[in-house]
Amino acid sequence: MGQPLGNETLDDDDLLDLPIEDTDETGATAHVVTAEAADAGLRADRFLAARLPGLSRTRLQRLVAEGRVSVGGRVVGDAAERVNAGDAWTVHVPAPEPAAPVPEAMALDIAYEDAHLIVVDKPAGLVVHPAPGNWSGTLVNGLLAHCGDTLSGIGGVKRPGIVHRLDKDTSGLLVVAKTDAAHAGLAAQFADHGRTGPLDRAYLAFVWGIPDQRGTVDAPIDRHPAHRQKMTVRQSGREAITHWERLETFMGADGQPLASLVECQLETGRTHQIRVHLAHVGHPLLGDEAYGQGFRTKASRLPEAARAVLGELGRQALHAARLGFAHPVTGETLTFESPLPVELEKLRRALAGA
Repeated sequence: MGQPLGNETLDDDDLLDLPIEDTDETGATAHVVTAEAADAGLRADRFLAARLPGLSRTRLQRLVAEGRVSVGGRVVGDAAERVNAGDAWTVHVPAPEPAAPVPEAMALDIAYEDAHLIVVDKPAGLVVHPAPGNWSGTLVNGLLAHCGDTLSGIGGVKRPGIVHRLDKDTSGLLVVAKTDAAHAGLAAQFADHGRTGPLDRAYLAFVWGIPDQRGTVDAPIDRHPAHRQKMTVRQSGREAITHWERLETFMGADGQPLASLVECQLETGRTHQIRVHLAHVGHPLLGDEAYGQGFRTKASRLPEAARAVLGELGRQALHAARLGFAHPVTGETLTFESPLPVELEKLRRALAGA
């Protein structure tokens, strides 16, 4: 069982039963361990787990990935690095984060609100709910300040009211429940993927290449086996279906077709679904550093103005433009639309040569 430390309940893997060596300005605790002759040749994570019994190998691997482990003043980049006798290893364990998000006042673009739910037009760059590395400044923090007690406790402490989400760098519409009844009703619609109701989720995406006028990607999505922050098409994954329709075609500087604007309709809602599916069929999103890296050279073929706008974009060119659902309490069908944000409209105009 975990024991409380500060405001967070930690698992046994996170408890430290060793003397504190030092505490830095961020509140992180530094533990210094010197390797002995018998330790030589061991993997770093195995060596440290044996010498720091309060930290599991999984936890230590995560700390290495976060740049919190060093040897001889050098940051360690691989948990499999081998240990040398006499090396002094330092592990910085961050201070515990708060268990529940706190209200933070922020400007919200509210498309609709009643006693049961709220529809927000999220800007790119805003994280939806708290997670490691983003415990504050999220949409949930802002919603807690806006809605007060009507939101807290709905759907879980760290994700109050959230029934679906958008990636940090995807803009557009999402709905949040304010009551238990609304949360249950909305969650059921999203889980059913709109097969028995009016759920409608449409996204505008700028993609490389010229896909067919209409098409469907039906390919399961799972966590990438090597890059755990990414998703990929795998037969072991969960069902994922994306429909698209091409709306516009954009020419390169050489006058040849180079990119397109497509509308995507989601039949399922997997993590990074549109980004993964469109990359899978050879049409990754413009500006998508995770799934479109192999298409970077295509940017050199864009007209100069479009190339400059894309370079300034700093995110994948994806926008949740339409959201429709049945009101979970009244049964009324609600539909909301969001125009392209300024930066994507600027990209569209530049691609079109306007």
